[in-house]
Amino acid sequence: MAQTFLLPDLGEGLTGAEIVRWLVEVGDAVTVDQPVVEVETAKAMVEVPCPYAGVVTERFGAVGEEVPVGSPLVRVGAPGAGSGAAPDGAGPDAHLPDDGPPDGGSGQVLVGYGTGTTTSTGTPPPAPAATAARPAVAVISPLVRKLARDHGIDLRTVRGSGPDGLILRADIEARTAPPAPPAPAPASALGRETAGEATRTPLRGIAATAAARLGRSRTEIPDATCWVDADATELLAARRATELPLLALLARICVAALARYPQLNATFDPADNTIVTFPAVHLGFAAQTDRGLLVPVLRDAHRRTTRELGAGLTRLTESARAGTLAPADLTGSTFTLNNYGVFGVDGSTPILNHPEAAMLGIGRIVPRPWAHQGELALRQVVQLSLTFDHRVCDGAVAGGFLRQVADRVESPLSLLADL
Repeated sequence: MAQTFLLPDLGEGLTGAEIVRWLVEVGDAVTVDQPVVEVETAKAMVEVPCPYAGVVTERFGAVGEEVPVGSPLVRVGAPGAGSGAAPDGAGPDAHLPDDGPPDGGSGQVLVGYGTGTTTSTGTPPPAPAATAARPAVAVISPLVRKLARDHGIDLRTVRGSGPDGLILRADIEARTAPPAPPAPAPASALGRETAGEATRTPLRGIAATAAARLGRSRTEIPDATCWVDADATELLAARRATELPLLALLARICVAALARYPQLNATFDPADNTIVTFPAVHLGFAAQTDRGLLVPVLRDAHRRTTRELGAGLTRLTESARAGTLAPADLTGSTFTLNNYGVFGVDGSTPILNHPEAAMLGIGRIVPRPWAHQGELALRQVVQLSLTFDHRVCDGAVAGGFLRQVADRVESPLSLLADL
């Protein structure tokens, strides 16, 4: 009996993924949990393992094609099976809802990918005796359902544009988008000529996700920024003495300041008008890669030594540049550290990494005249900035946090008193 493997939700309600490379051909034998395709999601490049064993009888989707979550990826048959699958890939498990038992009777728990791939015992769920008796209910992403609830939209009134009528995020956004402005008049009608046609570059994958998140952040969060210059001469000396990455020392300072000002390790929940303060510091940090700007997450930073912080930051940075980060490595941050000084700039007013409440920015460290011990001296100076959600805290908390960071940048040995 052939079994159809559907594209699972690869993390945090992703609605689809782009096929980068097929790892199997039709006719290849596969084992349980063998990777069959490499895809690019809005967060990372991942290899997708198949929960079935057998022979690949059909593949769905070409390289470069966007595949919605819940759509067929491969069909696997018994050894020796041919490739006579239906063209639309709608196998016996293609329409399982992701929020209950497939027929409402057995109560069998589906685990693994959440879309009808394996049972709690690790074996594929049995197919019903007659597939025609099962209603064709398309798999609707939890993210799509939440988006519909947030906007008061009854999903029964939405016509899905995905395979078999699957309701996609775009279908909900089309119902909530404001009317499009009128198209601008052609250049010739405005009395001027153009040297050539304008270039349109579609945003896909990580770039599309970043654009949506940044737009949402600036729309929803009333942010404010404060900044201060600090003498980083002693910080650079500490880096040379410990042979640790500068970012690790800054992370240690940041985590120590959050221990004193936990209000900034938080988020604002507009659903019930509350501030959610997190007990753990999951530190996000900006990393520039060939695929764009990523924000890997170092979990439980508050429990790590400075050396462990350095090792974790180095590992995540290397994985980000190699394109091997898992989706879990790019989600769940509670506070972000942004070292934009590597671009040769002094200051910035960055947009918050939604839904976080704060971000610490680090400018470049440059020699400047500075009053030191009552005399004018040439010191290594850095500009620090803190962008924060003004709903979560006021200027006194933000200023106190930033001053705490600046003091420890100027005197890293002061950290020893709190260790």
